[in-house]
Amino acid sequence: MIDLHSHTNESDGTFTPAELVDEACAIGLEALGITDHDIFAGFDQALPLARERGLDLVCGIELSTRAPFGRGQKTVHMLGYFLDGGPSDGFRAWVGRLLASRRERNIRLIRSLNEHGVEISLGEVEAMGRSLTGRPHFARVLMNKGYVKSTEEAFRRYLAESAPSFVERDSPVIEDAIREVAAGGGVSVIAHPVRLGFRRHEEEEHFIAGLAEKGLRGIEVWHSDHNEADTARYLALANKLGLLKTGGTDFHGGNKPGLKLGTGRDGNVSVPRVVLDELRERAAVVR
Repeated sequence: MIDLHSHTNESDGTFTPAELVDEACAIGLEALGITDHDIFAGFDQALPLARERGLDLVCGIELSTRAPFGRGQKTVHMLGYFLDGGPSDGFRAWVGRLLASRRERNIRLIRSLNEHGVEISLGEVEAMGRSLTGRPHFARVLMNKGYVKSTEEAFRRYLAESAPSFVERDSPVIEDAIREVAAGGGVSVIAHPVRLGFRRHEEEEHFIAGLAEKGLRGIEVWHSDHNEADTARYLALANKLGLLKTGGTDFHGGNKPGLKLGTGRDGNVSVPRVVLDELRERAAVVR
């Protein structure tokens, strides 16, 4: 069993890199992918620990991108996997620029929250965020200060795209992200496609096929948000479009209560080792 989608506290998870490696070994995972948002700090810290424990650690990253759709655009989360030696220095530098853009968004979000009557400072949020500060850290501060009672309420009232205080982040267009991942030695994969929110499967297939034409290499078939029918649909779609297949729980520790590393919720995620073997084999052929 493997899990190719997890987050540490260097991103928006609650487990330290060491704790995540310990948990993976304790439950008997054969391989673990660390896919923090816009940063490799968690993977870098975990790598020597994983080697000591004999855990196959996969270098990954999760990027928020935007793709044109109709008269507007869709937010698309994209995973990048670096299966042979990690990302290039050039890609790390590109990611560094994304972090700078994220901080600028956070400054604007603080201003918007203040204008909506929420007394909160950037220093308070960054104290929670360590290497990367995102909306889950805003949610924790809002909870600690008594503005909301849960993460769900924080997003619904203040942080989600539908909230009056929401501030859009200047995310890269997906074509640029696909190109940068490939140039950095990685494989691009659309994350948890069910979250794209298409009502019609034909529309969903057309959209993903369009991304494949732009260079997208894979699709996350197994995910904790996917039910059995979703998994079967994305497996068939990957086969039809010739896309690589990946899968993982999207583990965040305490920030996603009830979601277990390796198995998801109620055992709804089960990714066999052969998925990683095939991913590495096909990715190597292209290079």
